[in-house]
Amino acid sequence: MTRTIEQLSEAERADALDTLPDWDYDEARDAITRSIVFTDFAEAFGFMTQVALLAERADHHPEWTNVWNRVEILLTTHDAGGLSALDVELATAIDSILGG
Repeated sequence: MTRTIEQLSEAERADALDTLPDWDYDEARDAITRSIVFTDFAEAFGFMTQVALLAERADHHPEWTNVWNRVEILLTTHDAGGLSALDVELATAIDSILGG
């Protein structure tokens, strides 16, 4: 079954960004991004594992990179052509993992 995912309106996006103070808006990609620095690779990888499990359950996966203790995350919904509620939900879950 295919789900229909809609891009957030400008007002919805603004409201969502107000609830995600640690995320930056990437206008060119209609995405949100966050850079997180951990104490070492093991901590960064452990975090990524937790996010991977959340993302798999939600069937919504981040674009991300990891270099030693740093994780860069970009969330956008390709099927919607930009930022959607799925991205906001995943960002909120990621913030919960980080304790914020």
